[in-house]
Amino acid sequence: MRKLRRCLLLLLLLLGGGVLSAEAASAKLIKVLPQYLDREGRHAVSPSLFDRDAYQAQLRRRPEERAGVRFAIQWKAPHSARLKLKVELRGALGQEPTTALLEQPVEGRHFFSHWSAPKLAGNDFKKFGDLIAWRVSLWEGDKQLAELKSFLWQ
Repeated sequence: MRKLRRCLLLLLLLLGGGVLSAEAASAKLIKVLPQYLDREGRHAVSPSLFDRDAYQAQLRRRPEERAGVRFAIQWKAPHSARLKLKVELRGALGQEPTTALLEQPVEGRHFFSHWSAPKLAGNDFKKFGDLIAWRVSLWEGDKQLAELKSFLWQ
């Protein structure tokens, strides 16, 4: 009987430790999708992923149809009151290099991932020009928790 109790206690401790470690999972950025916006603020003309990709290819080929860029960001973080997404952009307007910074407060929740979509549009986008590279980071206060960047980011 004592061996059974010890085995059950050990099993409960192991299972409880797994739950605690899952609860304390670190924050992460899962996916970043830069998407151009048209003059009506759309990144796609239908819900189809195939149509979205075709429309994005059209907007890449025809810069005159672009009116902005948004970043669809999938992220996951344990609950925290002060999380913030930062999107740093590097671009070019003609021969001149440009930069921009987008910041968006977000609220972390346990277990499930979330999507956020900060955007650069209007006159700010016109002054920015063509997107060349980006870096997205997730912050809690002044501590960086996660980062993803484009392959051209140096």
